[in-house]
Amino acid sequence: MRLSIDAKAKVKLGNLTRGGKDRRQSAPKADDHDTQWHSVLLPFGILNLQTDELAIYMSQSAETPDFIVDCLEHWWANNQADYPEIKTLAIDLDSGSATRSDRTQFIKRMVSFSRDSGLSIELIYYPPYHSKYNPIERCWAALEQFWNGAILDSVETALAWASNMAWKGFEPLVHYVEQVYDKGVSVDKQTLEAYRVDWHPSADLPKWAITIAST
Repeated sequence: MRLSIDAKAKVKLGNLTRGGKDRRQSAPKADDHDTQWHSVLLPFGILNLQTDELAIYMSQSAETPDFIVDCLEHWWANNQADYPEIKTLAIDLDSGSATRSDRTQFIKRMVSFSRDSGLSIELIYYPPYHSKYNPIERCWAALEQFWNGAILDSVETALAWASNMAWKGFEPLVHYVEQVYDKGVSVDKQTLEAYRVDWHPSADLPKWAITIAST
């Protein structure tokens, strides 16, 4: 099974104008000076490239390896019963700071996910300046077009808008992640060795193609 994953740029929450046109007969009024927002929201998406089904996870925490892998584990727990024959996940992703192939906490969490699920995992990275080719980016473009002009003044408002967009005829499953994640978590070299035994970089493209599987 092939997935495409990525986090969208953070969304500022507040009574802010966002450009575009509102669809309602009487458009809400934004603040005159859009310099203040009360919080930000991080959308993270998982797109099933076999079915075009989209899952969106929203968080007010930081984009970290733990957040990303927690979302992947949650997605698989909700979907594995539909795919009993699947033994390998191939994942298209960008080499951002939270998911790059030398990020120690990402290595630890992804290897743990592979071991716990019994799945082999193939990570296929897009190189710098090529992330626009990652299929999930088209979902973010569709979301921006859908809520263009809406005033996203609360988490609930943003979740409602995201839940009602459509991608390839499907409404996404939208989840709110309440957990707050620590930044800068790393794994010491000695501990990491126990996980690197299942982390297999490609001989030709060691930074951009990784296979995670028990040896």
